[in-house]
Amino acid sequence: MERLSDHAIQEFIALRRDIHQHPELAFDEHRTSALVAEKLRDWGYTVSTGLGGTGVVGQLRRGTSTRTLGLRADMDALPIVEDTGADWASCHHGVMHACGHDGHTAMLLAAAQHLASQGRFDGTLNLIFQPAEEGGGGALKMMEDGLFERFPCDAIFAMHNMPGFAQGQLVFRSGPFMASSDYATVTLHGVGGHGAMPHKATDPLVAAASIVMALQTIVSRNVDPMQPAVVTVGSLQAGQANNVIPATARLEISLRALDPQVRETMELRIKKLILTQAESFGVRADIEWRPGYAVLVNDVEQTRRALAVAQKHFPPDQIVAQGPMFTGSEDFAFMLEQVPGSYLLVGNGSGEALGACMVHNPGYDFNDDNIATGAAYWVALASDLLSPTPAQP
Repeated sequence: MERLSDHAIQEFIALRRDIHQHPELAFDEHRTSALVAEKLRDWGYTVSTGLGGTGVVGQLRRGTSTRTLGLRADMDALPIVEDTGADWASCHHGVMHACGHDGHTAMLLAAAQHLASQGRFDGTLNLIFQPAEEGGGGALKMMEDGLFERFPCDAIFAMHNMPGFAQGQLVFRSGPFMASSDYATVTLHGVGGHGAMPHKATDPLVAAASIVMALQTIVSRNVDPMQPAVVTVGSLQAGQANNVIPATARLEISLRALDPQVRETMELRIKKLILTQAESFGVRADIEWRPGYAVLVNDVEQTRRALAVAQKHFPPDQIVAQGPMFTGSEDFAFMLEQVPGSYLLVGNGSGEALGACMVHNPGYDFNDDNIATGAAYWVALASDLLSPTPAQP
């Protein structure tokens, strides 16, 4: 397997830490996207900017084949106050790379440089640097700007670090891998009154409490026990005084599912349950439903190909062929709805090891040892799938 030199790895560790020091939120990745575009141009890529606002695509053609391959990395940070104590900690208070997108960008850039200077392949390589994965739906925005019409891909792949797995471990899964995400805001309208005379009021808070408890039956009684699903009421706001019955109550709900049919069932049942519960208490319920990310489903054949590349170039103990499903969400799911492909994980550290802190935590940091691992895998994948002499089926 082609591996990057130690000098090159150190260069991209420094670049990753620079990006980490200058994190940017969704659709505000101007410095990061400019850095990415500059590097790609310097290495000979044809660069397109502005897709989805701040997205970048670097394209490299070699040979005469019409085969095309897409590799995607995300670039945005999170609104979290960093508490790592690292020398390269965020210099923007309240914004940090708490999910490793700085590392994902550095891994793909490291692979991009190697493929441009030494890569042997026949076809077109599309490197996609996406904004706003963290809830902004940057994948959809890039697609709305014609991503796959302008840069067709026969297959597309993405990689995300995952604490809890040993550093450098490559985790694959065929089929559903990451959950859908949907959100609802429920406002209950009653009649406020004096706490000493509840019969002269219509209490939305009591209705809200009943709804919170009833919602827990959706997963336990309406969803197949063999299908993962999550219903979380993360906020219930009502009233300010202990002797005043409020006129309104508000709930914030999030939902996760790993099957599209379960996702649909949950929406129907939750809406009906809320409306009928509210009616039974004599209050009115307004439901604002906000669809989030789709279920991320890895294509069976493309996952097989991605796994075969790992098995060819990495030792067996570094590979998990069929990892567990996760109830986190990922907007790469939308790209997979248009183009067959696969999403894999690279272990960031486990136990007490460096990088074991979970993502979206103020103490999280990307494990720099993964720059070599991730870049090597991307180089191997591109080289094998766009090989000048592809293996016969």
